[in-house]
Amino acid sequence: MLSLYLHTLYHLRPEQILYRIWYSIRSKWSPLSKRVVKLSPHQPAWTPLAAKAPFLTYSWFKKEEISRGIFRFLNQKADFGPDIDWKCEDKGRLWRYNLHYFQYLHHSGLMESSLAGKLIKHWISHNPPGTPDAWDPFPVSLRLVNWIKYLSQAHIDTRTFIPCIRSAYSQALWLEHSIEWHLLANHLFKNIKALIFAGLFFKGHDAKRWLRKGLSLLEKELYEQILPDGGHFERSPMYHSMILEDCLDLLNIFYCSEEPAVRPFVEKLENVSKKMIEFLVYMIHPDGQIALFNDAAFGIEPLPADLFNYYKIVTGEEKCFPNGYFRTFPQSGYYVMSPASGDKMIIDCGPIGPDYQPGHAHCDLLSFELSIDHKRIIVDSGCYGYEESPIRHYNRGNVGHNTLTIDNRNQSEVWGAHRCARRAYPLFADIKKEDGNRIVFEGAHDGYKRLPGHPIHYRKVHWDENMITIEDNIKGEGCHLIESLLHIHPDFSVKLEQNKVFLQGECGNVLSISPLKFGNLEITEGWYCPEFGLKLVCPVVRMRFGSANLPFRAGWRLEILN
Repeated sequence: MLSLYLHTLYHLRPEQILYRIWYSIRSKWSPLSKRVVKLSPHQPAWTPLAAKAPFLTYSWFKKEEISRGIFRFLNQKADFGPDIDWKCEDKGRLWRYNLHYFQYLHHSGLMESSLAGKLIKHWISHNPPGTPDAWDPFPVSLRLVNWIKYLSQAHIDTRTFIPCIRSAYSQALWLEHSIEWHLLANHLFKNIKALIFAGLFFKGHDAKRWLRKGLSLLEKELYEQILPDGGHFERSPMYHSMILEDCLDLLNIFYCSEEPAVRPFVEKLENVSKKMIEFLVYMIHPDGQIALFNDAAFGIEPLPADLFNYYKIVTGEEKCFPNGYFRTFPQSGYYVMSPASGDKMIIDCGPIGPDYQPGHAHCDLLSFELSIDHKRIIVDSGCYGYEESPIRHYNRGNVGHNTLTIDNRNQSEVWGAHRCARRAYPLFADIKKEDGNRIVFEGAHDGYKRLPGHPIHYRKVHWDENMITIEDNIKGEGCHLIESLLHIHPDFSVKLEQNKVFLQGECGNVLSISPLKFGNLEITEGWYCPEFGLKLVCPVVRMRFGSANLPFRAGWRLEILN
């Protein structure tokens, strides 16, 4: 255990360690409630934010349910009735966070002001400054933005919402001194966005300070978090979608702002958003949903189609459509093959994320997802949730991915709910087109170099017409246990016949899978978690070699049958 701690701490930035220590000390001698800056008795000056386009709404929230005190997050339901239990101790922390975000103010349309005012006043009366979860910096950041968006768009009686305005001002004062320097990454970006929204919404010296601080940090984090190929540096398609919406929201209000300080950021956000949109186009499957690498799940962030439409309305530009058989995103580490409109393979051979924040990293180097005829067939196990549990370990570990495992060890030492000690690094990766329509990917990682014999995993993928060949080569020394997995979408039945696996859909056999080298071939059960809180049993094709001498070669041959 000491080794895990030491190798985890080694990668943190000095400010993360210092702020973790400082926040821990501060919480002991100065409770949160005493550290919140009190709001002066007068009414804060504010002006609704003008926006070029309506902000996105979230159709998964049902107004009829919310009006009755029913809330659904992460596929879990709570029926509070007229008196909401904001602490809700029987739910996980992420569920409680969602309750405090107030994203449901923006369901398929804007919530009626009478219901919105009632919910906000109830929250204020039951969550005084210092209340755990409610006043954590991340939910404060999201709630501030959602309240400000609502106050700027809805037809409201200002007098009814005076408590909301005063509370928002107080929360911005608190957030200013509670930036999540110990976490950084997407948490810091959310803090920045909230400071900018508050800085433009309110008037006065405090607001100018919030705006100045937010813009200063935005300039740095845009460069830090958005990679040259357009991907978000945490390498999760879900978090990419989150930060893309944030960038479009900022661009949306900057277009209409009369504040001179935001003008230099318009072109920067235009360039960043365009690259991010193009990246997202390639990171979705033919079914219109994102790939499920690295803590990605459906139903948390807006659909890609909604983001594409929002981008078009805000910028006036169409999204960039894929053109060609393949695409490489070298900084993000994603490699895409798409020889036909309904067929697509997305391969991960990139860093697990920023070294100082691998909280959403999975053991998915050289793993892939495959769609044929507009249907996902070979899938990533996804993400069930963030609470530490066996399914969390399954989703993060090698066992949840379509890659190769040596000696039952994870390629990166993921542990806890969000920790990572020693981690795998890609050694190289490339994708190209060869004779005819043949597409070839090659890549390698060093995640097992720490094992005896220093194994290195190389993978080569050929896609030639209806045949996909996956070659795994392990270089090194010694005798090792080797295992290769393929997770099959639950919609397909699997049959093993004479060392060949057939995948059958509604219209018959779709794909056959045969090993390049015979070992112990079997069909087992695994988990597919396309949404938080949703755990589906799925077939897993497993090939085991109990005593393999290195160097070693194995792999799969996939034949498309329809």
